[in-house]
Order: sequence, then structure tokens, then C-alpha cells
Amino acid sequence: MKRKYWIVLIVFCLLLALDQASKFAIERSVPLYHSRGVIPGFFAITHVQNRGAAFGLLGNLPGAAIIFVIISLIAIALILTYLRQIKEGELWTLLSLSLVLTGAVGNVIDRFRLGGVVDFFDFYYQGWHWPAFNVADASITIGVMLLALKILRGGEKDAKEKH
Repeated sequence: MKRKYWIVLIVFCLLLALDQASKFAIERSVPLYHSRGVIPGFFAITHVQNRGAAFGLLGNLPGAAIIFVIISLIAIALILTYLRQIKEGELWTLLSLSLVLTGAVGNVIDRFRLGGVVDFFDFYYQGWHWPAFNVADASITIGVMLLALKILRGGEKDAKEKH
């Protein structure tokens, strides 16, 4: 197997295992809609179920669960197709897409299993409150940010491929 596929496989397996294990742990240890303070005034573990898109958007839309599964499956198929076209040396692109792929799969598993996504990282400060999220959401966000940085750099090739 080519090195690029090993990178994708390792990132995928490690992060998907972490995502699913953390969600199962939250489901078993924190009742739905309850919180456990970790850092007072800043961070808690709060068990919520997100039936919408990012940050709960469109969660009350009729048929939302089916729509989000279809969108996720299309995104997964597109990423898998594009991964085949990436050159061996484009490590940042591989890593970025691996993160997005893993997050999409992690959340689609929840949607099939529960009809929504288990979220639990809950950051807040005084009147400001960030919507709860999970490992899959963090993976998607970091992957998209890495891709955006690459594009903002003018779409330069990865450092290894420049030489």
C-alpha cells in the first residue's frame, strides 16, 4: 500500500476510535442534558444531542436527519475520490482531508445510530457560550482550517514536494 494511504488510514483509525470511544463514554457516564464541570467558569463536559448541522443549525427542519446523512455521504465520497488524486508528497493536504473524512464518518455513524450527533465539549466564559462539540467536529474544523491556510498561502505545494 502506498505511503499516502497509510497516513490516511492511521489518522482515520486513531481519530475515529477516539471519537467513538469518547461519545460512548459520555453516553454512559453523563445523562443527556447534564453537565460536569471541569474548569469552573470556562469548560464543562455537557451531554447534548445535536440533530442539526454545525452548532445545531437547521435541527428543526423537517427531514433534517436524512438531509445531513446524505450531505455527509456525498462529502465522504468526494473526499475519497480526491484522495486518490493527491500526490505522495502532499502531506498537509493528505492530513487535512484525513481529518475532514474522519470527522464526517464519526458524525454520520452517530446520525445512523441515534438520529443526531453526541456533543460534549462545552466551553463558556461569563455571558459567552460556544456550542458544544465533539472529537469529530474538532477534526473537521482543524482539517478545513489547514486546507484554508494552504489555499491562502497561494495553493503552494507541500514543503516536501517543493524540493
